[in-house]
Amino acid sequence: MSLFEDTIDRTKNWLPQDGTVNYYGKLFSQQDADHYFQILFDSIAWRNDEAVIFGKHFITKRKVAWYGDKPFEYRYSNITKQALPWTEALLKLKKIIEQETGESFNSCLLNLYHNGDESMAWHSDGETDLKKDGAIASLSFGAERKFAFKHKQTGEKVELILQHGSLLVMKDTTQTHWLHRLPQSKKITTPRINLTFRTIVE
Repeated sequence: MSLFEDTIDRTKNWLPQDGTVNYYGKLFSQQDADHYFQILFDSIAWRNDEAVIFGKHFITKRKVAWYGDKPFEYRYSNITKQALPWTEALLKLKKIIEQETGESFNSCLLNLYHNGDESMAWHSDGETDLKKDGAIASLSFGAERKFAFKHKQTGEKVELILQHGSLLVMKDTTQTHWLHRLPQSKKITTPRINLTFRTIVE
């Protein structure tokens, strides 16, 4: 099932069962989205992501950064990251997202994909550091990319195109029952920045 609609219903749940995903569409004008993309590209403390899988240490081309209210530790792929203090731009974006969603967040994981060769495999954000069934707000700037969900039991898939300056929110039992991924696309030659606002449990 692919989701391409001209009019966006922010209240609609795109998942058929076992979770909630709301797509808000574009929150920003083209000019503002371009502005935030450039600020984030230039000012975020980007580092190549790392993972330890079956005892082997991998470094990705994709770059990441981790920010928060406090120096929260966040562990995934057997690597622990410590949150940096918010930048002015991230605080502005966090405030906008919180006003739009009615949720509150204390941290943000950012990803920089340089082109469509860089992707994210099927996974769910079920780390114990995260608030269980809490909302994760995913804000996208730059290249439009396909984003996919797959039900862990039935294998049913849902796909969306995430637009420049758009917001997607995953909440309730989505992480328990669904995987998600950002697939490769050879056609994409420009970068994308994704911000996922989260809540770390202290």
